[in-house]
Amino acid sequence: MTIDVRSVHFDLSDANRDYLDKKLERIAYAKDLIVDLLFSFTKEKKFNCECTVNFRWGTRAHVQEEDFDLIAGMDQMIDTLEQKIAKEKSKVQDKK
Repeated sequence: MTIDVRSVHFDLSDANRDYLDKKLERIAYAKDLIVDLLFSFTKEKKFNCECTVNFRWGTRAHVQEEDFDLIAGMDQMIDTLEQKIAKEKSKVQDKK
């Protein structure tokens, strides 16, 4: 699983990157299902947190959250991402 993190209009601190890595442990059960995770954090008036997940079987899921606080936006995004991954995993298991 490849993880790519980009920040636009601000520098993502090491503490924030470590926080993201800690949160990604919640989806560690799906490591073998995911090809890559592409994160993009943009700061305008609010922080826009986006993530695109590419699964092994060619499916792509996109999650986007917006918040005034970066940490809160990350939390919301990871929660939504976890639900999407679980849903996609169950779809694939149902087809077998």
